[in-house]
Amino acid sequence: MRRVVVTGMGVVSPLGNDVETLWNNIRNGESGIRPLESENYADINTRIAGYIDEFNGEEYLEGKELKRYDLFTQYGYAAAMQALESAELDLETIDKDRAGIYIGSGTGGLQTLLNNHETMLDKGTRRVSPFLIPTMINNMAAGLTAIKTGFRGPSFAAVSACATSNHAIGEAYLNIAHGYSDAILAGGAEATITPLYFAGFSKMRAMSTQNDAPEKASRPFDSDRDGFVMSEGAGVLFLEEYEHAVKRDAPIIGEIVGYGSTTDAYHITEPDYHGAAKAMKLAIDRAQALPEDIDYINAHGTSTPAGDISETKAIKEVFGEHVSGLKVSSTKSMTGHMFGAAGGAEAIITLKSMNENLFPPTINLEKPDPECDLDYIPNEAAEGSINLALSNGFGFGGHNAVIAFKKYNP
Repeated sequence: MRRVVVTGMGVVSPLGNDVETLWNNIRNGESGIRPLESENYADINTRIAGYIDEFNGEEYLEGKELKRYDLFTQYGYAAAMQALESAELDLETIDKDRAGIYIGSGTGGLQTLLNNHETMLDKGTRRVSPFLIPTMINNMAAGLTAIKTGFRGPSFAAVSACATSNHAIGEAYLNIAHGYSDAILAGGAEATITPLYFAGFSKMRAMSTQNDAPEKASRPFDSDRDGFVMSEGAGVLFLEEYEHAVKRDAPIIGEIVGYGSTTDAYHITEPDYHGAAKAMKLAIDRAQALPEDIDYINAHGTSTPAGDISETKAIKEVFGEHVSGLKVSSTKSMTGHMFGAAGGAEAIITLKSMNENLFPPTINLEKPDPECDLDYIPNEAAEGSINLALSNGFGFGGHNAVIAFKKYNP
């Protein structure tokens, strides 16, 4: 197994469209959740979201391309370009046959599909765009990035709901570790804030309805939580084999040392904590570590009543008596739930936390749920050394993916 390091990061999020802006807002406990003003949401119980309104696609794509590509593709490509820039990569010198792209999406081009469906109903099938299919499919963020970079190595788009980014990063890590590639862009992208998606999740009673106080609606592990808050964006890492990175004098941000992937095989929406626990155990074992070696967990922590309790049980099962010294937080309390992009953004937050020795907070944790009784770093960031950390991602269908990150040590 070859060492795999992270040398680049890029993000588009409700808390900033670059890594430093996102991190500054996270460390200060800021919320990216705001009201939805459109009348299209007036009859839906949830009217708040972590939406993006200052994204400048012209920084990355030409005008005609912006009209062609769905927002999730634009977000994913922008995050990928940021990652390559921060990795200080010269595209002319890398062996593109050994460079790949694993950028997934839980939903793909939803807005493109909805727009074309409306066009078909209003004007007939002849007016449906010839770009409908290549624009809406989930792999297009990866496909466009490959076309633009010329990377000809392995390329695919993971699709596992909220675990998408973690699966993409984990599978990319394994691909490099086993010697099939030298470098891979990995993460996820999502643009799901639409009345249809809101209506669907509202009927499930899965989303928060605390519309009067948007910034307080995402409150993982709190007794007054009533569901997640939908968000969107992209998070992408540039992974490299260690010697490959050292040879080109790349800025090494951190190291991936473990990955655990399991399936609950239980229920399409309700979690079974045993699957999540097994994924964490696998990540720790493959990192050649013990539970007591883990300093921090960036929790999946969506702010749903059942999900937060299930994750707490899973953590207790894995860490046993060592759980009392473990720091855990849910940064979804600030970003909202970015679905397929969540793991990418949270990997970035975890790496920044390690490098700055700062545990990010779980904001809005004012009245802890008695069944959620771990140290969730309530409301304010805390200083402390982080050498080894986990980032959890669990998705509908029972998909679990956990990444183990280690502070870089030559």
